[in-house]
Amino acid sequence: MDPFAFARALIDVESITGNEKAVGDFLFAELGKIATPTGGTVERMAVGPQRFNVLATWGTPAVTLSTHMDTVPPFFASGEDREFVRGRGACDTKGSVAAMVTALCELARRPSRPAQTEILFAGLVDEENGQAGSRALAGSRLLADLAIVEEPTCLQAVTAHKGDLWMIMRTRGLSAHGSRPELGRNAVHAMARVVDLLETKYAAQLRRRRHPLLGHPTINVGSIRGGTQANIVPDSCEILVDRRTLPGETETRVEREIHSFLRKHGLAVTFDRGRLAPCEPMETNPKLPLVTQFLRSLGQRKPAGVNYFCDASVLSRGGIPSIVFGPGDIAQGHTADEWIELNSLERGKDMLLNFLKSLP
Repeated sequence: MDPFAFARALIDVESITGNEKAVGDFLFAELGKIATPTGGTVERMAVGPQRFNVLATWGTPAVTLSTHMDTVPPFFASGEDREFVRGRGACDTKGSVAAMVTALCELARRPSRPAQTEILFAGLVDEENGQAGSRALAGSRLLADLAIVEEPTCLQAVTAHKGDLWMIMRTRGLSAHGSRPELGRNAVHAMARVVDLLETKYAAQLRRRRHPLLGHPTINVGSIRGGTQANIVPDSCEILVDRRTLPGETETRVEREIHSFLRKHGLAVTFDRGRLAPCEPMETNPKLPLVTQFLRSLGQRKPAGVNYFCDASVLSRGGIPSIVFGPGDIAQGHTADEWIELNSLERGKDMLLNFLKSLP
């Protein structure tokens, strides 16, 4: 099976239909062609109305190969250049799906396969939003010794990634006529001071913390809204804040820290969380036997870390030690002209296949 053709087919299915279910149906059918003749099974795991994960299993899984099927909109058709697969989702993560499926295809059709290691492929929905797919899989009490979660890591094995906390912060003021601003209390002005402090003094405070693989935590004020028109003193203002967290940091601890920091500067805000479920950081022990074996199979001496959040954290907290690995660079993801190199797809497939062949 050609990873280029498979990745392009996935992109085209989504670009034509604009829907995740069509990708799942396509993947279900293609995996059935591999699994059924080789003693495997394929099933749909319901996640919600018209939403499902696609699971292909050979035995009771000890190693789980996981990647997500969804992308961020909009969609558009892929190009014809044989050196690159182009189109939204090419890198994040249709390329990873193609690398995994083609590696499994080659492994399943070999005359000899790992006799003592069972393998599960999981195509998951909703990674780009609420991670409903990985949360459903983790909630199913799946038992496995390792999950390889495919994301664009430049073909580096990643054992740690940051968490992502979204916070909605609000300041309250008192409305008044614009001709008599002294009779009001300007919530936008108060929020401007909050934004300045978060982006300067608080950000500097964060830079003093270090993780050996992830560096320091970060904060970004991504949006601001307040007031209605120029001649009214605004009585409310809100910002949406992205705070990237390190292993050991919790959402509650971060919120308390920011509250305390702002109070010291005479400012008060109220908080709401901007995500439906927590997106916590992940750190897996690189000395675990299967992690060590995976690193060795790649020829990688030390594990890497990434700044973004992904399904690995959800599976890890569900009891499955997880690592992140895949072709492409995250810098290409979510771009207007998203692409992935065919060479990266081929190498990713070969590296994954090499690891799977090394299993007992």
